[in-house]
Amino acid sequence: MNKIEELFNKYREVIMYLIFGVATTLVNWVTAFAIQKVFNLSEEGIEFAITNAVAWIVAVLFAFFTNKKYVFESKTVGAKAYFYEMGKFIGARLATGAIEITLPTLLVKLGLKQPLDVTVFDKHILYKGFWAKAITSIIVIILNYVFSKLFVFRKKADETEAEGSAEAAVEANTENEAVAGKDEKNGADE
Repeated sequence: MNKIEELFNKYREVIMYLIFGVATTLVNWVTAFAIQKVFNLSEEGIEFAITNAVAWIVAVLFAFFTNKKYVFESKTVGAKAYFYEMGKFIGARLATGAIEITLPTLLVKLGLKQPLDVTVFDKHILYKGFWAKAITSIIVIILNYVFSKLFVFRKKADETEAEGSAEAAVEANTENEAVAGKDEKNGADE
């Protein structure tokens, strides 16, 4: 196994969280930008709060499915367990969602209202309140990882032990088969 693969396997969860955290943030930002443009909303007051609230809902749904499957590899079985896990995820995201919805508006009111004003492929993009949104996103990404790791997708001690026991049983079985194969070969040689 090469060094990069070893590092990836060692830090897989964090790497995958960062990848899907960035993807979730992009889903949030693109949704907010699209709403702002389609409905010609401003970066201040209730319009900005509504824009961020809708973008947050879309991003949370995207994040649940990607975190469950690709980041924490949750193995919940059955509808009841699935929806319980989803409920915990949504509850944790409601806590950080309050930050996601209110902090950009507060930062804009405090004077952090500089837009992102760029031209990409001859297309002018003006994203109002960009820096307030960017700072908020960094804070929220960190909090979401902590809540997901410690509260939502936390593996119970008995699950971890069972996984370890299952892996140990597979390894032991493989070793036993190898020993049995050698004994059969040695017996045939005699």
